[in-house]
Amino acid sequence: MPRPATPGAGVPGARIHWPRTLAAKRQARLAAEHLRHRRADARAGVLHCVALDCSGSMTQGEQLALAKGVLVRLLERAYQSRADVALVCFAGRQAEIRLAPSRARYWNADWIRPIAGGGGTPLALGVARAGQLLAAQARHRPMQRRWLWLLTDGRSSELPPRPAWADHVVVVDVERRAVALGRCRTLALAWSADYRDAAALIE
Repeated sequence: MPRPATPGAGVPGARIHWPRTLAAKRQARLAAEHLRHRRADARAGVLHCVALDCSGSMTQGEQLALAKGVLVRLLERAYQSRADVALVCFAGRQAEIRLAPSRARYWNADWIRPIAGGGGTPLALGVARAGQLLAAQARHRPMQRRWLWLLTDGRSSELPPRPAWADHVVVVDVERRAVALGRCRTLALAWSADYRDAAALIE
């Protein structure tokens, strides 16, 4: 199994330079050859936003515990790379920001352990809340590279749109059922996102 995506790796370094692009386009319909790019400033940094499914289905088969293990690993790597992190938890009818965007610090399981599970899976609400956070961060730090990590078992029939302000998305599948629905892979394909099995991320 290949090493999982490391926070900060594999993100395109170019952003569209709209003034130059529009000048090249003039009155024509926008086409690929009109696009002009600006290089992202590495000093602008990276934000890793984790959207954690805390629904009742996640409490079955140690799925939430597995997701927490992935979360700890992601936070550790973000700390090592001096990246920013944010955490959105969703369950029942709520999606709340547990950690606002801030520089990653040293984390341990004691901080993660109290996060509990229960209720339905408001996938669309959780993704929308993470999208709002990313949009606000994009306005505040437009050159920052923004990652979204969705940790879920996919036990939802919802297929929300991909958050527009996420430069890179990783769907982390924690489903551990005898009869798997495989919705995480379906979501990753619909979003053109990376798909990762949770167990591989904590090996």
